[in-house]
Amino acid sequence: MAPIQLKQSPSSAQTLTRGGATEARAVVREAMRTTAAATVAAPPVVPSLPPPPADQILTEVRFGPAVDGLAVNAAAASSRILCCEEIDGRRWNYVVDVEGTGSVRRCSSAVKAVSLQTPVAPVEIGILVQELISFIRSYVVPEGFPDSVTPSYVPYMTWRALKHFFGGAMGVFTTQTLLSSVGVSRNRATPGAVAINWILKDGAGRVGKMLFARQGKKFDYDLKQLRFAGDLLMELGAGVELATSAVPQLFLPLACAANVAKNVAAVTSTSTRTPIYKAYAKGENIGDVTAKGECVGNIADLLGTGMSILISKRNPSLLASFAFLSCGYILSSYQEVKSVVLNTLNRARFTVAVESFIKTGQVPSLKEGNSKENIFSPPWLKHTPVILGPTFGDAFQDPASFLATQCLFEKERYMVTYNPSKDKIYALLKDQAKSDDILKAAFHAHVLLYFVRLSNVNRSLRNRNKYDQSKLESPIPTNSDFVAHVAESCKIVSSSYGVFKRKAAEQGWIMSDSLLNPGRARLCELKEQ
Repeated sequence: MAPIQLKQSPSSAQTLTRGGATEARAVVREAMRTTAAATVAAPPVVPSLPPPPADQILTEVRFGPAVDGLAVNAAAASSRILCCEEIDGRRWNYVVDVEGTGSVRRCSSAVKAVSLQTPVAPVEIGILVQELISFIRSYVVPEGFPDSVTPSYVPYMTWRALKHFFGGAMGVFTTQTLLSSVGVSRNRATPGAVAINWILKDGAGRVGKMLFARQGKKFDYDLKQLRFAGDLLMELGAGVELATSAVPQLFLPLACAANVAKNVAAVTSTSTRTPIYKAYAKGENIGDVTAKGECVGNIADLLGTGMSILISKRNPSLLASFAFLSCGYILSSYQEVKSVVLNTLNRARFTVAVESFIKTGQVPSLKEGNSKENIFSPPWLKHTPVILGPTFGDAFQDPASFLATQCLFEKERYMVTYNPSKDKIYALLKDQAKSDDILKAAFHAHVLLYFVRLSNVNRSLRNRNKYDQSKLESPIPTNSDFVAHVAESCKIVSSSYGVFKRKAAEQGWIMSDSLLNPGRARLCELKEQ
């Protein structure tokens, strides 16, 4: 049976369509009314805070007029947490009171800071101690400590404070001795003569300070060695000042000499202070590190002065006091300098790094390399096995040795040779030599020094095994011997210098800045005429 088809007129279809649209609009309007009613019936819940205890710290801050239109529940508490803040380890909640009644209330303009730590009697003492520690830290340690400085900062400042303690104590005895010798305490001289002697003493010290300033870049090259030498001069000056008590008639020459020594030491300390503080600063806080370091030194100096004043009232032995305080000062100065960790390579640290690399194949770390640095070798000593940047006359004694060596360094900007008569390695620099060429020349010189020393040791062992002492070999190698050593060292340097630079950079050593302080002589190319 075929399906029955129903026919509708166009007018009836349009009537159905208009009826469906009307019903849809009615449903939407009903849904909107239901949503609005639910919103009014259930307002948003506001976080609340119970009233703070009476013993909590409340601080009220006003930010302006009350805030209208804040919808809160009538049954909710009358306060609301705005935010939480932490200051130096202590946490605070900022709370605002909710004013008014009814379903819609408003926030007050008064904001209260509520401490999250309830102070009871034992805790109050702890808070006072914490405040005192925070106050002291603001004067003696840089901001952000310990993250703002390197790990070696604490041992350095400890030994520095101890050194200033002994220095302040020594200053009391030296000042007392000078005043006694010049005639103030015993009225041996008129006030005018006393003043003239004192002014002459200070003037001589200023002259010595100006003359020593000509050392220039040596304060950067060998600052540890100069720093320790300056502290030794400081103690020497203190000893000379104490000697004026034994010969008061020689007050003026002795006091002048002592003041010259102490002013030279002061120049050395001032000139080497900034590079040391710079090595400890992380980021751009060198000013903060310097200020706090000087504050620690002044505090220790004052403590030492106070202790020495109390001791001096008992009239102790001058010689015993000087011996004790001087030993403490020198020991503290030595440990202070040894605790300094620098990432640059001067001659002493470069020697430690290269010798360790030759023997073990590894470059020492910054701390290890600095701890092995010899600080008893001031820059004015000439007895060193390696001479960097010498003159031609010092390096070569005959033309044959120069011609035999020249061909080995045609592609380099330096030349390295061994002088058997002086038993030294000489690294000559060409006029095109740059910072890296100076480093490579110094590295090559130490490699050659290792070969020469090994050859001398082997020769000495062979001589020991000989019974006929008249046939002993000469310990000085011949001309052909040192040329062979130079040729062998060239092969080693060409394959190992790059490895040395890479491993040194991995350990944190700065290879771009050369602080090896080479001589000023340079080999120039011959111009064809």
